[in-house]
Amino acid sequence: MLRGFYTAAAGMMANQRMQETLSNNMANAYTPGYKADQGTMRAFPELLIERMGSKTIPTKNGFKIPDGGHVGSLNTGVYMQEAIPSFVQGDLKETGVGTDLALVQNAVPDESGSLFFRVQNEDGEERYTRNGNFTVDGEGFLTTNLGYYVLDGNGDPIDTGGMEFNVSQTGELTVDGQAFTLGLSYTPDASQMVKEGNDLFRLSEEGDIIVNPGAEEGVDYSILQHHLERSNVDPNRTMTEMMNTYRSFEMNQRVLKAYDQSMQKAVTEIGRIS
Repeated sequence: MLRGFYTAAAGMMANQRMQETLSNNMANAYTPGYKADQGTMRAFPELLIERMGSKTIPTKNGFKIPDGGHVGSLNTGVYMQEAIPSFVQGDLKETGVGTDLALVQNAVPDESGSLFFRVQNEDGEERYTRNGNFTVDGEGFLTTNLGYYVLDGNGDPIDTGGMEFNVSQTGELTVDGQAFTLGLSYTPDASQMVKEGNDLFRLSEEGDIIVNPGAEEGVDYSILQHHLERSNVDPNRTMTEMMNTYRSFEMNQRVLKAYDQSMQKAVTEIGRIS
């Protein structure tokens, strides 16, 4: 019976984590370039119960388990294994704002590959983003909407001098006759990218990144100025999944309550001496 408590509790915790993931997706449904997290559920490892010792175990129907026999298997619940971002291209939205850039992934040589803008975080470390909702700060540098420097092909911040600029589809940024190459990167396996928050990704230790992938065979992309890539969150589907997760949480809650009532009856009635 106590095992049932843990199984139901594991289901509740897994559904709670899934609900948090879905809620975060819904909250970012209108964040440019946001990539929805997809939670994966997994059962706890299956345990194989074997009889210990040399004595035979009689059963109700008289059958006896021989030496070395298996009693059976046991699963102790479910848990949310991980949340993996989906790097499916979001829809494009025309904004008319010159600092808005959309990175359109036309073709990549790897099925799970993805392209990113290169930016610099507050610690001076290189990070990656799909959110092209850029702006120009008070010093004239091109930054993200949170103030992180957007980098050029050499890994340096782009100084626009506060002037208007043009960006070609190949990523050439021209301002007052001076040209920069917009800093881009490509990873063959986007599942190795780790979310850090604030629309930033970092590369895991097992990941691989290719800087300035314009000449990389099979990589085809376009930069669209005055456009933004929308979030790839489907609000209707996400809301449906949130409702299903909530109902699953309620069912596990009712199971836990039933176990609690059974335990209470065992303590207060079965053990009572009349």
